[in-house]
Amino acid sequence: MAPARPPAARLAALIVAMFALGVALPAGTASAASPTGLRAAAPDSDEEGGTPALRAQLEAASKGYLDAKRALDTSVQRQQQLTTQLKTIEVELDHRNGKVGEIAGVAYRTGRLGTMAALLNSGTPDGFMDRAATLGAVAANEDKVLRDLLASKDKANRTQAALNGEVTEQRKQVAVMAKRKEQAERALTVANTPKPQTTADTGSNRGTSTANAKPAPRNSDGSWPSESCSVNDPTPANGCITPRTLHALNQAKAAGFTRYVSCHRPSGSGEHPKGRACDFAAQKGGFGGNATGGDKTYGNNLAAYFIRNADRLAVLYVIWYRQIWLPSSGWKSYSGAGSDPSSAHTNHVHLSVY
Repeated sequence: MAPARPPAARLAALIVAMFALGVALPAGTASAASPTGLRAAAPDSDEEGGTPALRAQLEAASKGYLDAKRALDTSVQRQQQLTTQLKTIEVELDHRNGKVGEIAGVAYRTGRLGTMAALLNSGTPDGFMDRAATLGAVAANEDKVLRDLLASKDKANRTQAALNGEVTEQRKQVAVMAKRKEQAERALTVANTPKPQTTADTGSNRGTSTANAKPAPRNSDGSWPSESCSVNDPTPANGCITPRTLHALNQAKAAGFTRYVSCHRPSGSGEHPKGRACDFAAQKGGFGGNATGGDKTYGNNLAAYFIRNADRLAVLYVIWYRQIWLPSSGWKSYSGAGSDPSSAHTNHVHLSVY
């Protein structure tokens, strides 16, 4: 009879047999962890918890919110420019009205001398020519004053109409932003598993970073250029990321956040396969258990850095310590992701960019 194998050997043989038969390992089994320390994804989820539907909702909501906010900011800037322009035009109108008033006053006091009478009253041929030239100059000047007045009034009317249009545009974008905010919060409400609030869920993940990032390149209208997964991922994950993701990664490193990072993943939902997300380990050695002490402070400050520079780095959302930060809503509970350190994001800060 063959000697009995030790429990560890039997467990290893069982796992091998399960793989051979295509049997899924139960969540929490040590072999379910990926080389990066993040757990393997189930078909309807990803390594960090959540579902493809949730990720799609958060991405669409945050993108829509940022697009509407950019349009709103652009409209407000145009409104400010038009308001300044209208004030200048109003000064012009006052001046033009004054000139026309002077002409009308002179005509009322002296009577407007007929052209032929003025010419016949000339005593000499030279006087005739001088009077004709004078009348021509006066008529041309008055005509110019009147035309300038009409042009200024037309310019004022067009500027006011443009201002009214900007107000309408702003109301539209504010409504879009409100809908996108509601979309994101509704998705989180559906996804989150009700559980008692803890200190970790209610604000202890606030950091104190005050570093400013260099802004990522934008289009001339202020929008974000469309980017693909086109540059090499410099992290151990290899693969590809977008230029904007690389910019955010490099800016975080320049600000002193130099611990282990993993960006691209070929599978799963969300922005990782698209090269638009990175996971920043809180511990020096990589993705471990729940971050505490100085490691927790590191994560707090890194999350604060991305939030402070959200507009400069095109941040879609940040996930850290059972909470998610959205540009539309700020910090919200992210309790539905799971209880292990990877899916609860208690061992790493997740960054998604536009």
